[in-house]
Amino acid sequence: MNADTHVDHHDSHADEPAHGSLRSYLTGFFLSVVLTVIPFWLVMGDVLSSKQATALVIMAFAVVQIIVHMIFFLHMNPRSENGWTLMALLFTLVLVGITLSGSLWVMYHLNANMVLDPGMSQMP
Repeated sequence: MNADTHVDHHDSHADEPAHGSLRSYLTGFFLSVVLTVIPFWLVMGDVLSSKQATALVIMAFAVVQIIVHMIFFLHMNPRSENGWTLMALLFTLVLVGITLSGSLWVMYHLNANMVLDPGMSQMP
Protein backbone atom coordinates (compact mmCIF):
# COMPACT_ATOMS: atom_id res chain seq x y z
CA MET A 1 0.00 0.00 0.00
CA ASN A 2 1.60 3.26 -1.08
CA ALA A 3 1.17 6.72 0.48
CA ASP A 4 -1.40 7.88 -2.11
CA THR A 5 -3.69 4.94 -1.39
CA HIS A 6 -3.43 5.57 2.33
CA VAL A 7 -4.32 9.26 1.91
CA ASP A 8 -7.35 8.37 -0.25
CA HIS A 9 -8.46 5.80 2.34
CA HIS A 10 -8.07 8.39 5.09
CA ASP A 11 -10.11 10.97 3.15
CA SER A 12 -13.01 8.54 2.77
CA HIS A 13 -13.58 8.73 6.54
CA ALA A 14 -14.08 12.51 6.46
CA ASP A 15 -17.89 12.17 6.28
CA GLU A 16 -18.13 9.87 9.29
CA PRO A 17 -19.18 11.43 12.58
CA ALA A 18 -16.35 12.29 14.93
CA HIS A 19 -15.97 10.09 17.96
CA GLY A 20 -15.44 11.74 21.29
CA SER A 21 -12.17 11.68 23.12
CA LEU A 22 -11.78 10.67 26.73
CA ARG A 23 -11.35 14.34 27.61
CA SER A 24 -14.66 15.35 25.94
CA TYR A 25 -16.53 12.49 27.64
CA LEU A 26 -15.08 13.46 31.03
CA THR A 27 -15.94 17.11 30.42
CA GLY A 28 -19.51 16.15 29.52
CA PHE A 29 -19.76 13.89 32.57
CA PHE A 30 -18.44 16.62 34.88
CA LEU A 31 -20.87 19.19 33.45
CA SER A 32 -23.75 16.71 33.77
CA VAL A 33 -22.94 16.05 37.41
CA VAL A 34 -22.70 19.78 38.19
CA LEU A 35 -25.95 20.48 36.32
CA THR A 36 -27.64 17.78 38.41
CA VAL A 37 -26.16 18.66 41.81
CA ILE A 38 -27.03 22.38 41.68
CA PRO A 39 -30.80 21.88 41.17
CA PHE A 40 -30.76 19.12 43.81
CA TRP A 41 -29.11 21.55 46.24
CA LEU A 42 -31.63 24.27 45.33
CA VAL A 43 -34.54 21.99 46.23
CA MET A 44 -33.09 20.19 49.25
CA GLY A 45 -31.60 23.36 50.76
CA ASP A 46 -34.77 25.36 50.13
CA VAL A 47 -32.53 28.10 48.74
CA LEU A 48 -35.13 30.04 46.77
CA SER A 49 -38.20 31.26 48.63
CA SER A 50 -40.56 30.94 45.65
CA LYS A 51 -41.52 27.50 44.35
CA GLN A 52 -42.16 29.00 40.90
CA ALA A 53 -38.66 30.50 40.78
CA THR A 54 -37.18 27.17 41.84
CA ALA A 55 -39.12 25.36 39.13
CA LEU A 56 -37.98 27.86 36.48
CA VAL A 57 -34.33 27.55 37.54
CA ILE A 58 -34.56 23.74 37.48
CA MET A 59 -36.08 23.83 33.99
CA ALA A 60 -33.29 26.14 32.82
CA PHE A 61 -30.69 23.71 34.18
CA ALA A 62 -32.52 20.87 32.43
CA VAL A 63 -32.34 22.68 29.07
CA VAL A 64 -28.61 23.33 29.55
CA GLN A 65 -28.09 19.68 30.47
CA ILE A 66 -29.90 18.55 27.30
CA ILE A 67 -27.56 20.74 25.27
CA VAL A 68 -24.51 19.34 27.09
CA HIS A 69 -25.66 15.78 26.34
CA MET A 70 -26.26 16.55 22.68
CA ILE A 71 -22.83 18.12 22.25
CA PHE A 72 -20.60 15.88 24.37
CA PHE A 73 -22.34 12.48 24.13
CA LEU A 74 -24.40 12.54 20.92
CA HIS A 75 -21.77 14.60 19.04
CA MET A 76 -24.41 16.77 17.39
CA ASN A 77 -23.00 19.75 15.54
CA PRO A 78 -23.69 21.52 12.25
CA ARG A 79 -20.96 19.48 10.50
CA SER A 80 -22.19 15.99 11.41
CA GLU A 81 -23.94 14.28 8.50
CA ASN A 82 -23.80 17.53 6.52
CA GLY A 83 -26.12 19.26 9.00
CA TRP A 84 -29.05 16.85 8.58
CA THR A 85 -28.87 15.67 12.19
CA LEU A 86 -29.16 19.22 13.46
CA MET A 87 -31.91 20.00 10.94
CA ALA A 88 -33.93 16.96 12.09
CA LEU A 89 -33.49 18.06 15.71
CA LEU A 90 -34.70 21.59 14.95
CA PHE A 91 -37.71 20.24 13.03
CA THR A 92 -38.58 17.97 15.96
CA LEU A 93 -38.27 20.86 18.43
CA VAL A 94 -40.57 23.02 16.31
CA LEU A 95 -43.20 20.26 16.14
CA VAL A 96 -42.98 19.60 19.88
CA GLY A 97 -43.28 23.34 20.58
CA ILE A 98 -46.34 23.66 18.35
CA THR A 99 -47.96 20.59 19.92
CA LEU A 100 -47.29 21.68 23.51
CA SER A 101 -48.30 25.30 23.04
CA GLY A 102 -51.44 24.30 21.12
CA SER A 103 -52.42 21.78 23.77
CA LEU A 104 -51.91 24.27 26.58
CA TRP A 105 -53.86 26.93 24.66
CA VAL A 106 -56.81 24.58 24.08
CA MET A 107 -56.84 23.38 27.70
CA TYR A 108 -56.66 26.94 29.04
CA HIS A 109 -59.53 28.12 26.86
CA LEU A 110 -61.63 25.07 27.64
CA ASN A 111 -61.12 25.68 31.34
CA ALA A 112 -61.85 29.41 31.05
CA ASN A 113 -64.94 28.98 28.86
CA MET A 114 -66.58 26.02 30.60
CA VAL A 115 -69.55 27.19 32.63
CA LEU A 116 -70.95 24.79 35.15
CA ASP A 117 -74.64 25.24 35.83
CA PRO A 118 -75.26 24.94 39.58
CA GLY A 119 -78.54 23.16 38.83
CA MET A 120 -76.69 20.40 36.96
CA SER A 121 -75.67 18.72 40.21
CA GLN A 122 -79.34 18.32 41.18
CA MET A 123 -80.24 16.32 38.06
CA PRO A 124 -81.50 12.77 38.69
